[in-house]
Amino acid sequence: MNKSFFVLFFVGIFLSSCSSQKGTHFDDYVFRRKGERTKYLKAYNETLKLWKIPFSEENINTSYGTAHVILCGPKNATPLVLLHGMDASSTMWYPNIKALAKNHRVYAIDFLMEPGKSVSCGETISKEETVAWYNEIFRHYNLKKIKIVGASRGGWLATLLATQENHNISKMILLSPAQTLENLDKLHKASSALMFKLFPNKKKLKKTLDAFSFYPEKISSTYKNQFYLANKFAKTNTSFLQMQPFSKEDIENITIPVLILIGDHDIVNSQKSLDKGEELLPKGEVMTINNAGHFLTIDQHEIVNEIMVEFLE
Repeated sequence: MNKSFFVLFFVGIFLSSCSSQKGTHFDDYVFRRKGERTKYLKAYNETLKLWKIPFSEENINTSYGTAHVILCGPKNATPLVLLHGMDASSTMWYPNIKALAKNHRVYAIDFLMEPGKSVSCGETISKEETVAWYNEIFRHYNLKKIKIVGASRGGWLATLLATQENHNISKMILLSPAQTLENLDKLHKASSALMFKLFPNKKKLKKTLDAFSFYPEKISSTYKNQFYLANKFAKTNTSFLQMQPFSKEDIENITIPVLILIGDHDIVNSQKSLDKGEELLPKGEVMTINNAGHFLTIDQHEIVNEIMVEFLE
C-alpha cells in the first residue's frame, strides 16, 4: 500500500474519534450514539426480509463480546460458515442464501468490529483474539469439518483461520478476498470507498457502488440504505490495518480444497491474485467471473451460486 492510503485512513480515525467525543455517553465500540445504532438495526432487519427463507438469529456470549449468528438450512446438514465483507454484515448474502442453505446448515456471523448485530466489549481485537473468537463460536455449536465462504474482508478472515494449526475447516471459498494474496490492485479506484467512509453522503455512496459493482443497479435499494447507514453512523477502527497479504509459506500450508473467484472488473484483485493462489495452494482452484466487479455475489449471483454449490458438494 502507498503512504497516502495510510494518511487518509488515519485522518478518518482522527475524525471519527473527535466526533464520537462530542456525542453522549454510549458504551458501543462501533456506533457513536444509541439512536444511530437503532436506525441501523432497523435497516439491517429490513434487508433480512430479502432472504425469503426461514432463518433464526442467536446471540452467543464470548470472551470478546456478543457474537450474532444467523442460522438457516437443514439442522443436521454439513455446517457452512459465511463471513461477510467489510461493513456489509451478514445480510449481504441475500442473493446467495437460498442456494447455499439448501443442503447446508448455514452459520452467518457478523464480525465484531463492524456494523452489524455482534457487539464488542473492547475497541479492537488482535489477529490472535479474532481466531480465538471464531473458535469460541465454533465450539459453542460443536462444529466439525466446517466449510467456509468468505467475501472480501471475510475472505481474509477465512484465510487467517485456515492458516492456524488444528483448524476444523474442510473446504473454503474466497470471493474476491481483500488483502489476502496481493495488496489492493487499483488503489486509485478503491479510494472512492475510503472517501465515502470518511465523508459519507449519497453521492459518494453511488460513486463507491459504481466502482465496486459491474451492475450497481442490481443492488437492492433496501441493502443500499443499510450499507449507507453503516458508513454514516459507525466509527472508524484500526482493525483494517491488520489485513496484510499472507506469506508464501502461509498459503502453501493451506492443504484443504480452496476455490478463489474474482470478477473480471474487480478493483481489489487482479489476475496476479489468481495466479498466486493457483501456484501456491496445494488444492487450489481459481476462476474469473465475467461481467462482475468486487461485488460478484450480486453482479452475477446465479452463476456464482451455481459454482459455489458445485464446489461445496
